[in-house]
Amino acid sequence: MTETPFSPALATFFRGLAAHNEKSWFEDHRDDWERHVRDPMDALLHEAERRYGPGRVLRQHRDLRFTPDKRPYREDTGLTAGGMYLSAGADGLQVGGGLYEPSRAQLHAARTTIDEHPQAAAALQRELDDLTDAGYELAGPPLKTAPRGFDADHPRIDLLRMQHYAALVHLPLDSSLDAIVAAWDRVQPLVRWTVKWARADDPEAADDPAPPVPGARSIHERA
Repeated sequence: MTETPFSPALATFFRGLAAHNEKSWFEDHRDDWERHVRDPMDALLHEAERRYGPGRVLRQHRDLRFTPDKRPYREDTGLTAGGMYLSAGADGLQVGGGLYEPSRAQLHAARTTIDEHPQAAAALQRELDDLTDAGYELAGPPLKTAPRGFDADHPRIDLLRMQHYAALVHLPLDSSLDAIVAAWDRVQPLVRWTVKWARADDPEAADDPAPPVPGARSIHERA
């Protein structure tokens, strides 16, 4: 694939889609979507799968069944592969990974580890601190109170209150493939922690284990 996966034409397409999020406009500009969105994402997915494992490009159509927002299309594009995540839109790239919206069993496993294995909890805290120091944003928000079964004065209460174990960093749209891969590699220790301690390879895991899906306005929002 090219050294810079995405062109300014991707941002132009999504700005137009944001102003005209309807089927007729999308069909009139399908060639632009295929050339500047679909094809670069397919090429990047191939690279991500080669490095991290199986993945997919997320559907451009939004799931409208349980939302009052009836816009038919996501206003950016995204992929997941082996716990890694990337979205691309008019505002640039969000790159990272981890475990987002863990299953009940995964959340229980993670919190049990944090409670019963101080060294594993310390490793998680170090990785989260390193990521935030490097400019990553942690997926959230955490619980406002202690999770059920844990005391509010638990020495690792901040970790226990976490509901997701994922992080993203913002990159310019014209970032090189090397910069994207470096951002993915930086979250690999967090991904490995989730696999070892939160059972992130559990088949109950959500289809989209990474932070926000395309169409979300921030890391805390789902489309």
